Amino acid sequence: MSDWEPISIEKIRSYPIKDRPSKVMHEDFGTPWKPGGSMGSWFNALPRILAGSDFRAVVDRLVQAARNKKMILLAMGAHPIKVGLSPHIMDLMERGIVQGVAMNGACIIHDTEVAMVGHTSEDVAARLGEGRFGMADEPARLINEAIRDGARSDMGLGEAVGARLSRERLPHRELSLLLKAHDLGVPVTVHVAIGTDTIHFHPSADGASLGKTSHRDFRLFASLVSKLEGGVFINLGSAVILPEVFLKALTLVRNLGHEVKQFTTLNMDFIRHYRPMTNVVSRPTLEGGQGYSLVGHHEIMFPLLAAAVIERLEGNW
Repeated sequence: MSDWEPISIEKIRSYPIKDRPSKVMHEDFGTPWKPGGSMGSWFNALPRILAGSDFRAVVDRLVQAARNKKMILLAMGAHPIKVGLSPHIMDLMERGIVQGVAMNGACIIHDTEVAMVGHTSEDVAARLGEGRFGMADEPARLINEAIRDGARSDMGLGEAVGARLSRERLPHRELSLLLKAHDLGVPVTVHVAIGTDTIHFHPSADGASLGKTSHRDFRLFASLVSKLEGGVFINLGSAVILPEVFLKALTLVRNLGHEVKQFTTLNMDFIRHYRPMTNVVSRPTLEGGQGYSLVGHHEIMFPLLAAAVIERLEGNW
């Protein structure tokens, strides 16, 4: 039998609960949904706690930036296109809410495929074994030709592909984010890591043209970042490329004397990755502004966010 005795709890020092500071207040609880409610009713029914509070704050900051004509810059990976968000993003561009788009190299492939044939995203596991993954001919040829033409004309990669798509008679052109941006005059920058995209191993690919057009787009992206004071930067589903590009562009414009401190950053993804949390949410706002992270599926979270912002701007609540 052990010589140790259980500690006595008879003399603990307690206090009245009313004297204790608490982190959760009943006033911040959500309210049940009432059938027939509006978007504003749904928004106001959210708890004012954790992500519910953050969602409210992000909507407020986006609405304020849009009303004040401040820069709202959307950076994105390819998954937003693959889960059907192009119409939502194009609508925000048409409304003048999103004023610039930055994307990785995969985006231009999926966007072009959708415009050309109305479908995209192959089964990699099923086609990798026989070496057929990424071997579709027409999209790669069209994109690589556009990039070479753009390099000769001193265009950026996003502008070059958007211009080429606008000239093509594509059956699903209304679904092309690049084409819509080109028609609206909204700048789209494409940030390529050579070897990461399937078009890079097609015979039509030219490394010099890829490098020249993508580097021009980096400088164009930096121009957009230089206007972020009072605005909002959104990273939608890019885990590595765009967070790194954003951080480099931010230090560049600050080095050149641009004041970019009081602004909002937002990372949206279905899990929290180290790089976006560090390079988008945390580091850029150390000297001012505020960073937020909203976790959830793009195809649910982004339409909800867009709807809330649009309804607020339209004065519906």
